[in-house]
Amino acid sequence: MANGLRFKTARDLFMACPAVGRDMRALPTDQRSIEFCRDLLAGRVPEEAITFCAYLLPERAAVWWAHECLSHLTDLFDETDHELLALVRDWVGEPDSVHHRAAVSAAAATQPTTPVGWIVLAAGWRDNGSAGAATMVSALQPFPAAHAVNAGILTGLARVALADRFAVLSAFVEMGIQMAEIEALRQSADAY
Repeated sequence: MANGLRFKTARDLFMACPAVGRDMRALPTDQRSIEFCRDLLAGRVPEEAITFCAYLLPERAAVWWAHECLSHLTDLFDETDHELLALVRDWVGEPDSVHHRAAVSAAAATQPTTPVGWIVLAAGWRDNGSAGAATMVSALQPFPAAHAVNAGILTGLARVALADRFAVLSAFVEMGIQMAEIEALRQSADAY
């Protein structure tokens, strides 16, 4: 199944997405992407597995993964963040909807001050890179949507109690790996 991933090896991902090298310290290898990701999780800086998954997934899938991760932390967010999570859910379900695109653009135009705010920004960037306010886009570009997905998930993890953090981080990474494998299957089925 991992053979169908859009980036077969870690080096493939780093070559295609140079921005990942700015978001993590680990150096790429010729190891298969899923193995590399699991080694990151077991390594000295397990948070880099989150970063790697953010770049490994296609952008829309990465936004959905981030939504799913943060949906497990809803007790750590306020009502505004709950509304933004619903907005992201709706956008992922219908990314071409004019209504959802306008709502995401408007929400993404504000400074991301919460984990969910970063995910909305990722959705806005994914939507033609036009997250609304040119100041936000120019201030954080040339980073792709994966950068905002990574920031959102990691800042969400920072709110988790230290005793629970590694278990939550591991669950998020495994969810990301599963989504990458599902995307690989979907894309290979679409090719036929």
